[in-house]
Order: sequence, then C-alpha cells, then structure tokens
Amino acid sequence: MSYLVLACSGLDKAEGSVSREVALVLAEEAGADIVCPVALARTPARYKRALAEKRLVVVDGCATRCAAKLAAAAEADVAHKLIVADVVKASGAALAPDLRLGPDALELARKMSDEIRTRMTAAATQRRVAAVAAPAAPVPAAAAADQPAGEAFTTPSDFVVIVHDKYEFRVPSTGFLFNANDVWVQTAGDRARVGISDYMQQRLTDITYVDLPQVGAAVEQFDEVCTVESTKAAFEVVSPVSGTVTAVNLALEDTPEAINEDPYGSWLVELQLSAWDEDRTLLVEGPAYATEVERKAAEDAENA
Repeated sequence: MSYLVLACSGLDKAEGSVSREVALVLAEEAGADIVCPVALARTPARYKRALAEKRLVVVDGCATRCAAKLAAAAEADVAHKLIVADVVKASGAALAPDLRLGPDALELARKMSDEIRTRMTAAATQRRVAAVAAPAAPVPAAAAADQPAGEAFTTPSDFVVIVHDKYEFRVPSTGFLFNANDVWVQTAGDRARVGISDYMQQRLTDITYVDLPQVGAAVEQFDEVCTVESTKAAFEVVSPVSGTVTAVNLALEDTPEAINEDPYGSWLVELQLSAWDEDRTLLVEGPAYATEVERKAAEDAENA
C-alpha cells in the first residue's frame, strides 16, 4: 500500500529529527512518498493529484503541529497523525536533546514507523472488507461499517432551535442525550453511537480531520474517545458512555466535513454499552442541553 508522508521540518529539536527519521523509514521500507513541507507551502498544486489519490500521514515533532497546519492549509485529507513529543511522553522515556539521533532515538523512530504501517494496513483492510460487504443500494455517507442486527439508530426530525445573533443551533428534541462537553449519544438496545453537537461543530468551523480509535478499544465515561480537528482548533471528544468500540465511521476519514453538514447523522464511534444505567444519570436530554447551549452562546458573544 502506497501513501504520502508529511513530516515536521523542525530540525532544531530532537523531536524534529525523529519525525524526519520516521518519514525516511516509511519511504525506504514501506514505499511511502515524502511530501516536502516547503514545497507544499509554496506550491501546493504540485501535490494536488498525489493528495487526491493517496492517503496522507502527518508526523509532527511537537505540539506546534507545523506539518498538520500545512496539511490543513492545503485542504488535504489526513489518514493518520502522530506527534513525536506525545509518544515520548506516553512511553515515560526521555529523548536526548542531541540533534543527531543516537541508538535509542533511532529505535523509537522505528517503533513509530512500525505503528503507522500497522495502522495504515489495518485501515486499508477495513476499507476493503467494508467495500466487499457493502449492499448494492446506496447508503448514507455515515454508514461506514455494517450495523449489527437489533434495534436501529434513527435520524432526528424534530429539533429545538436556539437562535443567537446570526447563529442558529439545532438540538434533537428526543432520542439523543448530551454530556457537558457538547458530545451526544444515541442508543439502540445495548449499543450506542457518539458524535458532537451542532453547537460544537459550528464553534470548530471547517472540520478537516478525525482521529478515530481502534475497534475493540475499551472506553470509560469521561475518557477521550477520539479527536476532531478543524482549521481553527482540535477538539477532544469526551465519551458520554462506557463501553467497547465496535465500529468507527470510516467515511469521515475521507469526508470529515460531513460533521459540519450533518452533526447528528455523522456519528464518530459505535460502542457496546457496559454501564448504561450509571452513565445515564450524568447525561441530559435535548431540551435541557438546548438551555445550556443558549447560555454558552451568550458567553461566547460576551467574550468575542
């Protein structure tokens, strides 16, 4: 499988050197094509065809996310993102400040490249399986994975509408519950789908990337279940429920803007519920959440 790699060029830091090494390993061992960040910034048309045909991996050295910002400016669809500093922090190890990488840093870069290859291969396999299993009739963009048998998820048709200044926010009147982090959940039997509210997608503006979890991942209520990024900010999606991830909306990898167009139809993850009775007590129904949206919108206007 061939894909593109856009790596941070921050060679004044060890993290930047590691990100470059990750790109080199992927190019040498996985056949990935490297995107020059300077060329992408100056002449994005040079990569227009390649970005349309291949999936893009972004490797940043630190939280500044220079490479991710370049990808967003080029309106590129990003299949996977990695921040070296975050990986180092999560591992509990320390990265030597040397710009020339030693054995430990080179081994770390190899592990990161192996993780990217594994994830990209798994995603490609999942897409192939979904394509083979897809029904002949057209399906909505949000239906990226087969829905298990049982009770069906429904599309909201009745909304509470909050109008504030030039903005209009919609909240489903029934069938959806919300947490304090502007994340919704809809249940069908012992399953649940999770997404972000209309209010939040409007705050984020143009959504450009969704970092989805692995199927099989265990999630507790209040855990970060995935990340949604836009040209304006990155939003950590706090799960309103506990459970095990049974499906992710792969369609959003190619069309993350679908969340802006249909926030209540463009679900992010589907979970098998594990503690619904307890989780439910900390969620609110649509009308109560609408009141909270009205308050937040007023605060946003005051702070603007």
